Amino acid sequence: MKTILITGCSSGFGLEIARYFLDRDWKVVATMRTPREDVLPRSKHLSVLALDVTDPESIRRAVEAAGPIDVLVNNAGIGVLNALEGTSMDIAREVFETNTLGTIAMTQAVLPQFRQRKAGVVVNVTSTVTVRSLPLLSVYTASKAAVNAFTESLALELEPFNVRASLVLPGRAPDTRFGENAQPRMQDGFPEPYADLAHRIFAEWEKSTEITRSVDVAEAVWRAVNDPSAPGRIHAGADAVALLRT
Repeated sequence: MKTILITGCSSGFGLEIARYFLDRDWKVVATMRTPREDVLPRSKHLSVLALDVTDPESIRRAVEAAGPIDVLVNNAGIGVLNALEGTSMDIAREVFETNTLGTIAMTQAVLPQFRQRKAGVVVNVTSTVTVRSLPLLSVYTASKAAVNAFTESLALELEPFNVRASLVLPGRAPDTRFGENAQPRMQDGFPEPYADLAHRIFAEWEKSTEITRSVDVAEAVWRAVNDPSAPGRIHAGADAVALLRT
């Protein structure tokens, strides 16, 4: 039985990925800042651990408690939706600390065991906004685009040790808490000169019929983990796949 450690499992993609792998008889280490066992089905194959990816000691404790793992999924992330003029540098640093540096720190923490065993997979969840940019997401996009570049370079670095690193790129996912998650970072709202742009963008999103479901992301992660011939970037969701055709 293989073991997968997933970050950011309290809701959204992380929660669905944990359920998906549990249903397929994997041992799942579901991590979140504030552990909640009630969000996942009871299982002897499930461990729920506290983990803050911005805290080195929290990372050390979680990786140690998890024991040997076969797969790391870096899913934990925070959102920000605003014009750059309405985004403070403190918020920009917060986003990069979690989305970019948190991913790097988690990966660094598990690589020694993967390298020594000459086996392991790292899957990093980013976003299709890194492929086709959208307004009002400049800081978020930058934080995820950095993870894309990090992952693709890392994959080459790990080839001699039979360790794989790959990306899953979801599209827009209304069933996640991205908007709710981003709210604390935009308490002052959009700067007035950008208000019309924001209203137009939101209206376009409301009309869109192609979206990403959390299960689409779980399926893409499953493929990234279990199919060594899968591409290094897997797009997850109807809108994400449509983007590949344009």
